[in-house]
Amino acid sequence: MRCRWAKADAAPLPWSLNNLKYPKEVLVISLFTSSTRRSTPLAAGVLALGVAALTVGAVTAPTFAQDNRPVSFADLAERLSPAVVNISTAQTVNRPNRPMPQLPPGSPFREFFEDFFDRRGGEGGGPNRVQSLGSGFVIDGDGFVVTNNHVIEEADEIEVNFSDGSSLPAVLIGRDPKTDIALLKVEPPEPLEFVNFGESEAARVGDWVVAIGNPFGLGGSVSAGIISARNRDINAGPYDDFIQTDAAINRGNSGGPLFNMAGEVIGVNTAIISPSGGSIGIGFSVPSAIATAVVEQLRSFGETRRGWLGVRIQSVDETIAESLGLDDAMGALVSEVTEDGPAEEAGLESGDVILTFDGQNIESMRDLPRIVAETEVGKTVDVEILRRGSRDTVQVAIALLEEERFESTEADTAGDDDSTASMLGMVLEPLTPDSRRRFDISS
Repeated sequence: MRCRWAKADAAPLPWSLNNLKYPKEVLVISLFTSSTRRSTPLAAGVLALGVAALTVGAVTAPTFAQDNRPVSFADLAERLSPAVVNISTAQTVNRPNRPMPQLPPGSPFREFFEDFFDRRGGEGGGPNRVQSLGSGFVIDGDGFVVTNNHVIEEADEIEVNFSDGSSLPAVLIGRDPKTDIALLKVEPPEPLEFVNFGESEAARVGDWVVAIGNPFGLGGSVSAGIISARNRDINAGPYDDFIQTDAAINRGNSGGPLFNMAGEVIGVNTAIISPSGGSIGIGFSVPSAIATAVVEQLRSFGETRRGWLGVRIQSVDETIAESLGLDDAMGALVSEVTEDGPAEEAGLESGDVILTFDGQNIESMRDLPRIVAETEVGKTVDVEILRRGSRDTVQVAIALLEEERFESTEADTAGDDDSTASMLGMVLEPLTPDSRRRFDISS
């Protein structure tokens, strides 16, 4: 028995994945027996023991408990499908004015173009009806339906189609573009079948999941897979924290639910990575931990009400952590405090490193905006900071993030470097030589 390392020459990946880091080496295990010796049961037993020993010293094969492997998803699909709906929208858009092309006299195409423009109402522009399809799910028997914002955005009419063939017109209760969540309401003649949100934070990489939706208009489609990764940032918005799954998600699945094996919604299917437009096994869902908070606010207020801290922050890398006396690169470095904001009133200063916020560790800079946004407006929270080598705790009264304030902050940084991001009154930017000198941070 012999082990050797061999290079795996991978073909070029699709353009959208070329910049990802992936392993280039695999362990190849080759078993050799002498051709001059006759195989015996004893030799076979020794070989089997050798393979077993190899798994102990090298790569341990996965074990499966038979009762944890679903033989079929049929019972789950049958129970959940009535609460999953198709979303049909219609929108009127103005068709641009496109005059009929000038053709030479006697052209054989003249009759064709004249007929084409006659059927479109002449050469001038005009209204045009555009329809689209998506997915959603019922969360309340009274008729509340969750879907993606991009499914219903700018729609003039919204219709919810159920698995039994019935349909109902829907009204928009509220939407949140920043998390791509929308809440609809229908008026059913009798209580609807509905599903409940589960705890996405309890989900683990490798757990089974099931997606049900309306891909390519094929309503009631069920696909299964596993959770491939957690906490994915795909630059879709300021609060990215996606669940990645290899369950097939295609166009039309947007807004549909991602279920765990208990039949609870742990994600809202939102996006895919695909060079072709079809599923390649990389789909993303908004975790229920984010979706539930947004849905509750949309249901209560018709809008989202997020917390606002009022600071500009940047990442803490290993160099900065070492210079500040931190054991690990964690937290968010305050580069600027907004005038008259909650942070200034609480005494936060430029150069402070925010380590915890309301009892939650800030592992990286991008954790802070999401945690602040989810904090109840008006709540006073403890914020642990590192200031000039000493740890301290300050209390901050969280204010309301107003849309005008959010937009004006973005406008203030419109000319900044592409790597600068603005959210919740906080502008995120890389550490530059100027900022190192400003905060006396060694390089």
